[in-house]
Amino acid sequence: MIENSAYEADFHAWTLRNAELLRQGRLTELDIEHLADELESMGASERCELLNRLQVLLIHLLKHQFQPERLGKGWLLTINHQRTAVERLLEQSPSLTRLLSTEQLAKVYDKAMRDAMIETDIDRHLFPVDCPYRLERILDEDWLPDSGSS
Repeated sequence: MIENSAYEADFHAWTLRNAELLRQGRLTELDIEHLADELESMGASERCELLNRLQVLLIHLLKHQFQPERLGKGWLLTINHQRTAVERLLEQSPSLTRLLSTEQLAKVYDKAMRDAMIETDIDRHLFPVDCPYRLERILDEDWLPDSGSS
């Protein structure tokens, strides 16, 4: 009960205390339930960040392909930054690679296409129904789509 109130009253102090207890090997004093919740939450955050960055990357690849006349340095920088961020996430947590399945890419692409439609005012039927890019290309720092390429 004491740990529960510490967790709710001052999360930062709670994290420092539990880290110290771990280092000291005082395992019976740990707030196990909240620690488990926080570890799961950290994993969920990593997954969410990867998928969000992939979505932003896809939006900009679509804009690059379907509105090349509006291409600017900002779009290219966003593409580069998102690729770098995805690369770093996968280096730090290689198990996240399993999220990059064909099915998951399709889900992220649907959301990216929706956002690209809003940003570009391009009708939905002008975008490919399925993701036009292979994952290897999406993450390839030297690749950009041309009109009609995949």
